Order: sequence, then structure tokens, then C-alpha cells
Amino acid sequence: MSFFPSRPYLDCAEFADAYFRQLRLAYQTVSPTALSDAAAMIENVVHNDGDLFSCGNGGSAAIANHLLCDWLKGAAVGSAVRPRVHTLSSTSELITALANDVGVEEIFAHPLRSLAREGDLLIAISSSGASANIVRAIETAQAAGMKIIALTGFDGGPAARLADVSLHVSANNYGVVEDVHQSLMHILAQYLRQSHLRCPETLGQITF
Repeated sequence: MSFFPSRPYLDCAEFADAYFRQLRLAYQTVSPTALSDAAAMIENVVHNDGDLFSCGNGGSAAIANHLLCDWLKGAAVGSAVRPRVHTLSSTSELITALANDVGVEEIFAHPLRSLAREGDLLIAISSSGASANIVRAIETAQAAGMKIIALTGFDGGPAARLADVSLHVSANNYGVVEDVHQSLMHILAQYLRQSHLRCPETLGQITF
């Protein structure tokens, strides 16, 4: 797995072409079996009225928060699915209080100890897969009897190894990894929606 970019580019359009080639290669490293398993796991949790929690740091936090929008609004519009989705990355008051008073590694695990139930699902997003607060959240979710889907990049880190389903992107560029993670979030949300459409003729009218 080589690093990108490996040389300087003097033209942005040339850089963009190279970037999109890296993006295509990165998509191809995602396991189709793992993606199908993730969809089935989400379907099962939603069917059993479980809760889905997402978390991430930095750009991964933005994906975790975007997931909330595309699942609560996007997946539900025009369909019979009503997912129960929560993001642990959007509560700045709680996050900063926990980071300041307890420790940054607890910012996601602490609320899970109060909110998580057996059979719920955690979607943990981390390009490195090694962030202490992500690993602690996964361990806390496991102790609560939750299922875990990890979206990772680089070498996957502990998050990829601990998760029930690992959606691993084998790439060494944060932008490329995050772009693939964002697409996977959209794919899973739109797949769930199209599986539960009330009127199949509206299939192409997805308003995400």
C-alpha cells in the first residue's frame, strides 16, 4: 500500500486525476462480503427496534453526524423504515465536559454506558482505527452486548480487529479514506431505504 501523493504536482487538474484514481483503487479494497454483512446487521437492528449509535473524531465526526441526517431523514422519506439513530459526536457540551473532567478517551464510551442496550449497534468511524476514544467506545459497546461496525483506513488498527464487521479501506490518505467512508454511509442508508419503499415506482426519487 503506497502513500499518496508520492510526488509534488504542479497542476491541480492533474492532481485531481491522480486523486480520483486513488479513490477508485480504495473502493476496490472494501470487502463486498463485509458490506453485505453490515447491511444485514443494520436491517436486523432496525427490524428489532434497536438503536444505532455513530461516533468519530474530526472528519469522521462529520461523517457520523451526516449519518444521522441521511438515516433519520433520507432513509425514512417515502419508506416504511424508521431507524432509531443517534450520533455521539454532536454533543459539544457533553464532549468537552467529559474531555475536561474525565478524559478524552471517555467522550463516547461514557454516554454509551447509560444509553446502550443489548442488541443495539455502534458504527465507529476512524481512519486510523487506533483512536483511544473509538477503541474505548467499541469495548464499552461489546460489554453492553451491542454489535459493532467499524469504518477504518490505513492498517485498520484495533477498531478493525475488534468490530463484528470491518469496512476497511486500504488507503494511506485521510481524504481518500474519508471519501470512501462517506460513500459507504450513503450506500448503506440508500440501500436500506430502497429495501423498504412503500411505492417501488419512487425508487429513483431519493432526495438525500
